[in-house]
Amino acid sequence: MRWIHAAGRGLLVLLVILTGYAASGARADEGAGSGRGPLTLATAGDLTGYLGPLLEGWNRAHPDERVTLVELPDSADETRAQMATDLRDGGRHRFDVLNIDVNWTSEFAAADWIRPLPRDRFPLGSFLPPVVDTATYDGRLYAVPYVTNAGLLLYRKDVLAAEGVPPPRTWAELERYAETIAPKHGLDGYAGQFLPYEGLTVNAAESVYSAGGSILGDEGERVTVDSAAAREGIGFLARGVREGWIPKAALAYKEEESKQAFQNGRLLFLRNWPYAYVSASAPDSAVAGKVGAVPLPGPDGPGTSVLGGSNLAVGAHARHPDSAARLIAYLTGERVQRQVLTRGALPPVRADLYEDPALIEAFPYLPTLRESVLAAAPRPKSPRYDQVSLAVQAVVHDALTGRQTPEAAVRRLARELAAIS
Repeated sequence: MRWIHAAGRGLLVLLVILTGYAASGARADEGAGSGRGPLTLATAGDLTGYLGPLLEGWNRAHPDERVTLVELPDSADETRAQMATDLRDGGRHRFDVLNIDVNWTSEFAAADWIRPLPRDRFPLGSFLPPVVDTATYDGRLYAVPYVTNAGLLLYRKDVLAAEGVPPPRTWAELERYAETIAPKHGLDGYAGQFLPYEGLTVNAAESVYSAGGSILGDEGERVTVDSAAAREGIGFLARGVREGWIPKAALAYKEEESKQAFQNGRLLFLRNWPYAYVSASAPDSAVAGKVGAVPLPGPDGPGTSVLGGSNLAVGAHARHPDSAARLIAYLTGERVQRQVLTRGALPPVRADLYEDPALIEAFPYLPTLRESVLAAAPRPKSPRYDQVSLAVQAVVHDALTGRQTPEAAVRRLARELAAIS
């Protein structure tokens, strides 16, 4: 999917959290503690192994507030299911702090599984502005951004240089290059993540957003997808499959499959997260030294990415919510966020790191990623996001495979979303 000096500000954070929680009206176990003490942090599987050492630093400095890392499955769906089981009434309430996918914030908040947080007690002004919106629900802050992400367009810079053309900024340019340049070099044109799973929801939302449309409004209360913009966005993807500049194999691609196709030298263009740039640029990649990255194109210029990443939330039944808030302040501080990037290769949420010359030298995509994040938007907010995403996946996949026209698919999606809302 992948900063404050906690020692200097920890006491301040503690004092304000004490009052903030008291005033928040957050639901909690009657037996939950209100002071400091040990914690558990639940997260999806840490594939790079960066998080354990970061928490060791916290534990050395806070022996009475030691945090135990609980790694859940790598699969987002399985992680969400295990968190939900623990957090809902009757659960074991093992988790104090939760590292949740950004699109779960609304669902967890609406279900009273996580506590509202005092907005003015975290350094939100130091973050890239769009990421803060992923941590809110119904006008309140329910989590603190931890890592962010945005889709990028990866391209074969050697191929475009040989043709004397710049990377595409519009859908028309992307389509023309994918149709005409890619075959000349024995390549497929363009791919994203088009298997019916969460990745397809992301790709579809990006196309709709880039065309100026939306899917839901008012925190999921209003269905807005039945629009000319949505038909244009879904139509762009469906046309690509129909005309062949999106290969039919891409209908079975998730992140890894699409990354591998690009990394093995089979694609001219790929929509993926920044980790794919890092992997494709590694020495063992078939396209090492030949990879460029730009913001996703749109109909008339740069498009709109969907925000990825994760937020840190405090469980409604956390044993020591004050320590939980202090841990979140530590993990979102400048020093630790720098390590999240350098050790975990995860994009930070703090804006100043994207302008650090040493980091840019090590991670050349940072300026492009910053531009993409600043223009990005969250996935459709809804307390029933899992149902919303399933509907989007099913309907859009039918449009991509030609079982429905984009126009009919958008009308059907509007009906299905209205039934969910």
